[in-house]
Order: sequence, then C-alpha cells, then structure tokens
Amino acid sequence: MRDALLMDGDCGLCTHTAVFLNPRLGKNKSIDFLAIESENGKKYVSNFPKKHQEADSVYLVRNGKSYIRSAAAIRCLLYLKWYYAMFFPILWLVPLPLRDLVYRIVARYRHKFFKRPAMCIFPTLN
Repeated sequence: MRDALLMDGDCGLCTHTAVFLNPRLGKNKSIDFLAIESENGKKYVSNFPKKHQEADSVYLVRNGKSYIRSAAAIRCLLYLKWYYAMFFPILWLVPLPLRDLVYRIVARYRHKFFKRPAMCIFPTLN
C-alpha cells in the first residue's frame, strides 16, 4: 500500500489542507489524498485495526501503519519540504491528550469556518 492521507471528501478544511500540502511535498516524497468515502478510502479503512476504523477521524497510512487524529496530522509534516518538516519534533513534544483535544475541537467546528466544497477534489491531486 502506498502512503495515503484519508480525509472527509466534503469538508472544506480537509480540502484546503490537501490543496496546501500537495504543492509543498518534499523532493521524492509522495502521498495519495483520498476521500474516506471513496472506494479506495474504504479499502484502506477496512484494513485498519478496529479501534481506528471506528475513529471518525483523519487517517494517515505511513509505511503500512495507520495513524489517526493529531498523530496523523502532525506526521503529514514529514512529507513536506524541510522547512515545514522541522516543526514535527516540536509539535510531537506536545502531549497526545492535549493534541487530540485541540484536534477534536477543530474537527467539531470545521464546517462553521470552512465552506463545504461543491465536489471532492482529491482525485485531481494524485
């Protein structure tokens, strides 16, 4: 399986995130952007541990291992150019419960601040 970032296909924040990440990928780094609701997205999720399948979260598959919530979001930095990737160790020092709390708050209110896209753009980014 290739590394993939699975996000909500009708979420404005997820769309903006993918549009931000795609042109900033580091040299020789690649990641597939998939909607969780897509056929390929469902295939990935079906292979995750049960706990992750029920998470209703952003997912990152990196080197065959799945990550959710803030762990997935922060690991996305590792795919970017060095000046973004250098923030990974700093953010990783923030305790997981605090990171996930912030993640959950942002996830809860994302539709209030980011307009839903008319259509899912993820297939066009890969």
